[in-house]
Amino acid sequence: MKLYRLLTEDDTVAFCHKVSLALSKGWELHGSPSYAFDAAKGVMRCAQAVTKEVPGLTYDPEMKLGEY
Repeated sequence: MKLYRLLTEDDTVAFCHKVSLALSKGWELHGSPSYAFDAAKGVMRCAQAVTKEVPGLTYDPEMKLGEY
């Protein structure tokens, strides 16, 4: 089964750490990162999609994707 996550964060080092942590757990980048202005917070926000193939796993909407 292929899992999908969209990682988001303000444009700070925290975003880079979030993506780096996912990569260290075997997630792979999917597409290009996105960058947009969050007018409500007055900051730039980043987003990066990641995917991971997990053999033998069955989808459950209660899954905590960050644990894989």
